[in-house]
Amino acid sequence: MFATGKRPDRHAISAFVARHRSVSISHDPVPESAPHDEALWPGQLHWIELLSEGLTLDLAGLSPGPASPFPELTHRFDLPELPTEGTHEVLTLRLGPHLASGGNSMPLMRTLLGLACELARHFQDLVAVGWAPAQSAIGRRFFESVTAAWLDGGPFPALGLTVFVETPDHSLESMGLDFWIGQELRIEPPLSHDRVAATRLGIRLVNHLVLTGKLTGDDRIIAPDGTPLVLRPARNRAVISVWRE
Repeated sequence: MFATGKRPDRHAISAFVARHRSVSISHDPVPESAPHDEALWPGQLHWIELLSEGLTLDLAGLSPGPASPFPELTHRFDLPELPTEGTHEVLTLRLGPHLASGGNSMPLMRTLLGLACELARHFQDLVAVGWAPAQSAIGRRFFESVTAAWLDGGPFPALGLTVFVETPDHSLESMGLDFWIGQELRIEPPLSHDRVAATRLGIRLVNHLVLTGKLTGDDRIIAPDGTPLVLRPARNRAVISVWRE
């Protein structure tokens, strides 16, 4: 997400690629010899195909064409307020069509997020990164910091790529973890009564579950404070409930 009028064009992406040896332009549908003039390509969503770590990704919504559709955003991280369609414009980075069937494959997602991280570092006018599975907007510096740390072997960036919301019965439930493991996480009362402590526990559990994958049976772990916990998938296995043993 960029401030209105600050989206990069093809030339800006070419300059980005020139400074990043791990990224190249694998296809540009607009001939290099053609003037990059919106009058010649009226109403078309301008895009370019990038090659990163041997995988192709499409970057769409380039200037001077129309911006990509604005995403649904509910949660924000390291931002004073949620970006809006009136003040921000969107580029969309996604896997190339032939990779889309790979869905949420971890190697594909690491490449996608790694390229997003490089874009966030390079473009100072980039305000935030949106992550659709969690309906989240993540401030540029925070996104770059936590994503780079994860790609270097650190913890999964649970705050941003997932979020935690309080349910009507005062449980704390994740949103966006389903994208990664096919299940959401639900911290049951009374564990959830201390919202800060429950969120910290949720972050640790999300990191654990992203590493281990979908939970098919009961699991028992020890919380950081020494409390024994039970993780149990619901009958339909869509949600993992957590409570004190």
